[in-house]
Amino acid sequence: MDHDLPKTQWRKSTYSGDSGDCVEVADGFLDMVPVRDSKDTLGPSLRVATRAWSEFISGVRAGAFRTVG
Repeated sequence: MDHDLPKTQWRKSTYSGDSGDCVEVADGFLDMVPVRDSKDTLGPSLRVATRAWSEFISGVRAGAFRTVG
């Protein structure tokens, strides 16, 4: 399936603040979630399967990933 990403509405998490160091995602696709670097909006994007993205977000919310810093 070919998706028209140039016309896509992107959003970033409200937790990202004003630093600009975050990822953006696009909603509205049934089979995937487009993800891109907010600092390089004309650069490439990843297409993550919807189920994999949901599992990743659930893991983040559950604290499954340690913070590096």
